Amino acid sequence: MKLAIDAMGGDNAPQAIVEGTLKALQLNKNLEVTLVGDEQQIKPLLQQSQSTERLHLIHTNEVITPNDAPVKSVRKKKDASMVLAVNEVKEGRADAVISAGNTGALMSAGLFGVGRVNGIDRPALAPTLPVMKGSEGFLFLDVGSNMDARPEHLLQYAIMGSIYTQKVGGKQQPTVGLLNVGEEQGKGNQLCKEAFALLEKAPIHFVGNVESRDLLNGAADVVVADGFSGNLVLKSIEGTALSVFSLVKQQLTGSLFSKLIASLLYPKLKGIKNKMDYSNYGGACLFGLAAPVIKAHGSSNADAVYRSIQQADLIVSENVIGTIEQAVLDTKEQWQE
Repeated sequence: MKLAIDAMGGDNAPQAIVEGTLKALQLNKNLEVTLVGDEQQIKPLLQQSQSTERLHLIHTNEVITPNDAPVKSVRKKKDASMVLAVNEVKEGRADAVISAGNTGALMSAGLFGVGRVNGIDRPALAPTLPVMKGSEGFLFLDVGSNMDARPEHLLQYAIMGSIYTQKVGGKQQPTVGLLNVGEEQGKGNQLCKEAFALLEKAPIHFVGNVESRDLLNGAADVVVADGFSGNLVLKSIEGTALSVFSLVKQQLTGSLFSKLIASLLYPKLKGIKNKMDYSNYGGACLFGLAAPVIKAHGSSNADAVYRSIQQADLIVSENVIGTIEQAVLDTKEQWQE
């Protein structure tokens, strides 16, 4: 697989990006990577590498920052590392692209450069979030790409998420739930009611409505929502986890005795924190684009970058994009009949 990576995106760039890339190259002999970024910062990190024969570098000093307006920055900063990385896919020199940079800009660059899958109206941003039992987590889409969704958009999300979870997650019949304010059929706003009717007839294992309080208990393997609701839930989960860990830290460092207890509990607490960190489950896919575009978490370390690369490799090797396109087109044909 040929992969393009924005080396300058994210809080820990370029060091974490380079380290994760080198690990992937060492463990996957069929991988070829093009890093896009400032060679003066990147080259010193490559001096000790033994994998540089499959590693290429495109130099640029231009970067899209987290504060840049997404569409405007993509159009004006044509030599930005993110834009050039996406362009590698557009020109057919790479099979997939990864960036830990500005989420909105990556979506815009993907839409302008790669385009949508035939049959998909709106792409969806889809991270994998943790569950309390097991280590696989659940796929949640959309979490902010499309704020004003229509029922057919949620249907497309469900089909894309189901195929991804089957092909990449290895689940033969992944369950799909619709985020709603109650489990009973007929609950929710007009969007949810109409989407429910479509999902019932879709070629997926639809299990009905799921409530946000049940998501981390594994209510479904795939959960679909409009981007506004999904983003609210995502940030609530992330904020709650950070607040709980901050509170625990305060309680366990208040006295000498508490610090002693904390030192004994540290391995367990670290394990819980890692489980709740969704960056450990790979990047968030931009489903609906005509090639794999993966948004790694902004604070990704080398291991998180490595997992995002593994994720991209699976999406390409399992032909997830092609399978999604065919499934969506087949579903549209059934509507017309």
